[in-house]
Amino acid sequence: MYKHEPNGEVEKWAKVALMKVLFLCSGNAFRSPVAEALLKMHNPEIEVDSAGTNPIVPDGIAGSAVRFLAKVGAEQYLKRFPEGMDGKQLEKYDLIVAMKARHRDAVLDKCPECADKIVVWDVEDPYFLPRGRAEDIFNQIREKVVRLADQL
Repeated sequence: MYKHEPNGEVEKWAKVALMKVLFLCSGNAFRSPVAEALLKMHNPEIEVDSAGTNPIVPDGIAGSAVRFLAKVGAEQYLKRFPEGMDGKQLEKYDLIVAMKARHRDAVLDKCPECADKIVVWDVEDPYFLPRGRAEDIFNQIREKVVRLADQL
């Protein structure tokens, strides 16, 4: 990137490396894509991604995730389809947020050197909870993302 000075000289700006954050859950259909969308909304300066350890959800991103994100104006940041972690270069991320300890363990199986970059949030999967709990999970993720955005 270059900056043009009024006197015609060109000053080269140093490129600042963006922080890279990965959110990880099981299916990449609700928890991690919601966190990804919310962090993108709160801090567009950060490179944010999400993935699942086993993204086999045939219906794509959960409809409830789309609805909850629309309520807070973040639906445009939501990915269209779940992705797996196998295609991710885990070592390239500065921070990996695992929704449960088993997701952390899946990362460590593939990238033992990532141990110091992983944080576990302990967020339940709404697919295995009673129907009305998805909004509670969304609000829990939103609170955690806001705190994270303030820290980064």
